[in-house]
Amino acid sequence: MVTLPSQPHRARSVAESFGVDPGRYDRSRPPYPDALIEHIVAAAPGPAFIDVGCGTGIAARQFRAAGCRVVGVEPDPRMAGFARATGVDVEVATFETWEPAGRNFDAIVSGTAWHWVDPVAGAAKAAEILRPGGVLAPFGHVYELPSPIAAALAAGLRRAAPNLPYRQPTGSILDGYRALYDRAAEGVRASGCFAEPEIRRYDWQRTYAPNELLELITTSGGLASAPPDALAEILSTVTAAVDGDVTLTYATWRLTAVRR
Repeated sequence: MVTLPSQPHRARSVAESFGVDPGRYDRSRPPYPDALIEHIVAAAPGPAFIDVGCGTGIAARQFRAAGCRVVGVEPDPRMAGFARATGVDVEVATFETWEPAGRNFDAIVSGTAWHWVDPVAGAAKAAEILRPGGVLAPFGHVYELPSPIAAALAAGLRRAAPNLPYRQPTGSILDGYRALYDRAAEGVRASGCFAEPEIRRYDWQRTYAPNELLELITTSGGLASAPPDALAEILSTVTAAVDGDVTLTYATWRLTAVRR
């Protein structure tokens, strides 16, 4: 897997590239661990949730199934339209510019999307919207490709799309993804409105058929809107390195902070 820009919330073109094919995104991106959903629902003082960057509604549907009332906030109208078609109530805006219209909420969640929000401005706005005792809980998946496939992807990117703002990770991307949540925690602390944030990691695995793996890779930021000829060359390079089903190791990171 390729890495995120160092300040992802400034990379708006990448942040808004996922809606090229919402159906593919929704098929490919996995749901979040049950234990994570259960923890956040139990931590919230009530059922009124905001899902920031709700995308196609993957996390929102999980929280609805757990008995929550969820309003999604999503900047991409294509993704918002898909989520609405699945029954999710969505308002189109970036979180920083979204108007809550006097509403308050028990929890603000964000599934693999909080890194697209300014960490300081986002935490400050969350503090304004949350009821006392409410919880801010961004979380996100990251997966690690087997070394031969990761090397093939990097080679394809260098050859076919050298200008994409990504690079092959030098260490474990599962460990490195924590940096996004450390940055989020700094924003939470800067607001002065939350108890000390808690960060936790959930480890799990998922097996993909070759065509499913290729589809997942195409939903990565930047690749989602790559020119068709460049994307075809990248996927051809990756295909040559895939031999049968592939089991990916995932880490899901979660931050929780309680509004004072």
